[in-house]
Amino acid sequence: MRFLITGGGTGGHIYPALAIAGGLQERFPGCAVMYIGTGRGLEADIVPKAGLEFHTVRAVGLRRSLSPQNLKVPWEALAGYREARRLIHDFAPRAVVGTGGYVCGPVVLAAARMKIPTLIHEQNAFPGITNRILSRVVDRVAVTFEDSIKYFPRRAAVRLTGLPVRAEILAADRNRAREKFGVRENDLLVLSFGGSQGARSLNRAVAEAFGSLAGRPGLQWLHVTGRGQHAEFMDMLKSRGVDNEKIENITVMPYLYDMPQAMAAADLVVSRAGAATLAEITVRGLPALLVPFPYATGNHQEHNARALAARGAADMVRDADFSGRVLLEKVDKLLADRARLAEMAAASRRLGKPRALDDILDSIAEMV
Repeated sequence: MRFLITGGGTGGHIYPALAIAGGLQERFPGCAVMYIGTGRGLEADIVPKAGLEFHTVRAVGLRRSLSPQNLKVPWEALAGYREARRLIHDFAPRAVVGTGGYVCGPVVLAAARMKIPTLIHEQNAFPGITNRILSRVVDRVAVTFEDSIKYFPRRAAVRLTGLPVRAEILAADRNRAREKFGVRENDLLVLSFGGSQGARSLNRAVAEAFGSLAGRPGLQWLHVTGRGQHAEFMDMLKSRGVDNEKIENITVMPYLYDMPQAMAAADLVVSRAGAATLAEITVRGLPALLVPFPYATGNHQEHNARALAARGAADMVRDADFSGRVLLEKVDKLLADRARLAEMAAASRRLGKPRALDDILDSIAEMV
């Protein structure tokens, strides 16, 4: 039994692909899994470290502005398609799975034209252009958000599966996690973060709000600045006369290795709106205040955030409108209304898909 996985460019495409690859290896013991990406994307570094056989093909996407680079796209796409066909012919997979990014175009298209069962997974509420095109030729489309279904052709076989999350997120115990972070029984813990590199607007707003948050009874706050912005964040605190070491209810960290434990302990999350983050938030049933990254391709983070906000699981603030004052107003209102916080948590939990990986694997098994 052989399976081919493709997806690349960003972690949002790569990590779901790796989760599916691992799930296939568990579902079909002894199966072979090959990964096709590009030599430029993050997958070239991440996938070999995960122990998968890795190959590259040429792939390039159209720029959204007029650019001479767009003249190269047809030739690069054709070259990538031919390279993909050779790899697929030699490997002879039983099924091909694509998780997004430009590289999926030539690989999944080649597989479909070679009559090999194909499935694509769309992470975001607003599908990427590659997946929208491929949905016309693949056998199955798995989606994270119900909102994305309307963007695919009616004849596409779309299945709402959710997005696979790390096993540690599902397994983390809330009581042990709160004990680990020293959260008192009736206190509320707010967890704020902007990704591994941080988010400048989130950091700025939190720094502006720290003076009002310091020493507040019943509230604990854990803020992750991101490695790349930690020094800048501490300088912002210093310029406001805030000494973080003297504030007992606020913890600041550059990076958090125990994110699954932190999510288990939290009562409210303040974050960006990447698909993987929202999948983890909802599978834990957490209320959220979301500040979408405004420069995401196709503004997909705002679409993601609105999908949660429309169902009562989150509140959303656009990045341009976010500030320390707005953060305090939103958080104060949410934390003062425990009933609404509980309703948001219940709505978030209803959106969570703890069986996402199993549902995707079931779809693949049905194809083969």
